Amino acid sequence: MFDFINISVIDIIDIILVGLLIYQMMRIIRGTSVFNIVTGILLFYLVWVVVKALNMKLLSSILGQILGVGVIALIVIFQPEIRRFLLHIGSKYLSSSRNNLFTRLLLGRNDKEIQATALDEITQACRRMADTRTGALIVLQHNSSLEFVTETGDRIDAAVNRRLIENIFYKNTPLHDGAMVIDADRIIAARCTLPIVDNPDIPPQYGMRHRAAVSITKDTDADAIVVSEETGNISFVSGGEMKTITSMSELKLSIENSYRKENV
Repeated sequence: MFDFINISVIDIIDIILVGLLIYQMMRIIRGTSVFNIVTGILLFYLVWVVVKALNMKLLSSILGQILGVGVIALIVIFQPEIRRFLLHIGSKYLSSSRNNLFTRLLLGRNDKEIQATALDEITQACRRMADTRTGALIVLQHNSSLEFVTETGDRIDAAVNRRLIENIFYKNTPLHDGAMVIDADRIIAARCTLPIVDNPDIPPQYGMRHRAAVSITKDTDADAIVVSEETGNISFVSGGEMKTITSMSELKLSIENSYRKENV
């Protein structure tokens, strides 16, 4: 009589895994317009489960067909969000397994270090751009692949140089609009388009550069440097958290720490 409440260990694990999956998905899309849509879909699915449990065959069949076709539609509609979710999971895995010997051998990953010369070139370029109020967005690549970002811009593949950085972000040059991607001591690409997700936690005074920096550092393990065109302030963004830089030594330390955490 009570067979319907028999729950095995596998059932408990299944429920926990589904709960974690839903939690991670809702956490990523929280604060966006997609959140309300996904909430509605989950409620719709819950209604279908209840209808099916009550053995209402006709209604259950109709709702089941809608959900079946809707899965394909959701993949198309939410393609950017699905990509963002997979990037988030992949980045978390690489971050947690960076000291795993098997992972290093399998992926051929080498720890990166930034040379003192490149570090000085970046900080001096940021100082000059802050003085002249030249807007800039620099993304520091670590373990996560940013190919999906660099393919939207123009390939540079040049050594880090302060004059080159300043010239790229000078407002009258064709490459100034967008983000620059730096991988250790090389400028990989410029004029790159970053994914931007609505986030109510970002103060309204921050512009698109800051929002893009928060988005890319939440999706991947990359860090970002933003120079405000309006105020000349420099911000360092890591893990979606934004910190205002008050001195060049603080900026240099932040960049150094971003590469040190990679090798911890």
